[in-house]
Amino acid sequence: MWGRKKRNNKKKDTHQYSNDELPKRDVSIHEVRQAIQRFTSHLPNGVELQTIINEDNTINYELLSPYLDATPNETYYMSKETYEVFDEKDKQLAFDLDHIQQAIDRYMKQTNELPIIDGDPYNKVNYFKLERLGLISYRPEFTFYITDEEYLITYEAPSSKKG
Repeated sequence: MWGRKKRNNKKKDTHQYSNDELPKRDVSIHEVRQAIQRFTSHLPNGVELQTIINEDNTINYELLSPYLDATPNETYYMSKETYEVFDEKDKQLAFDLDHIQQAIDRYMKQTNELPIIDGDPYNKVNYFKLERLGLISYRPEFTFYITDEEYLITYEAPSSKKG
């Protein structure tokens, strides 16, 4: 989802403040996403984006703040599996995406098939199939769909039928 393209522009890659000196301010989710893209473009080979995600799915501002030139007042959350960013009101989505994505990956290793509702053209995740193998401890409130791209899940329903 996040590209690893190197920037060719001549903007300074160094930031003039230490994290302690950075101002605290309101930061939009859009600004956070842009800062994550800049952070990603500076990651050394072999270092994954997941390093920016704390254990509780909050974003590590110690690592990200230099790319925002500020420390956000808000708390943002990120899925460790899909790298999507959410604000406080949608934080449960980050947890649910991780929970279900991990279960789907284990299900596919065990069965060599997708845990989808039989005959569903949208690849809707079948929670019953995951429960039957003991792969999930709860059913999320959200409906998830499995994409064709690396079998990642999304909460956005596909707009048209396959075929």
